[in-house]
Amino acid sequence: MEMKDLEFRGINRKHLGMYFEELGATLVTDTFPYTYKAEEWSGQILAEEEIAFTSVFKVNSVQIRFIANNENELEELIKNYRYKTTRIGG
Repeated sequence: MEMKDLEFRGINRKHLGMYFEELGATLVTDTFPYTYKAEEWSGQILAEEEIAFTSVFKVNSVQIRFIANNENELEELIKNYRYKTTRIGG
């Protein structure tokens, strides 16, 4: 089993869970750690916290764990997940 933890900031926790579902996983638990399982991989939303850069500017920080059978599957999962979290500024 291969595993990697990443942090995502400024994206709603529910949206991050929805991205796992869009990639083919099913929600298994509905409390922390939120666990999503697919046939070849799984993902977990481990924690969420608010980070304050100033007294006014605050963003959320979500810790996510990706788990796959091998390194290639893990890299493909993370690539596809990051594609869903891409935000284009304007």
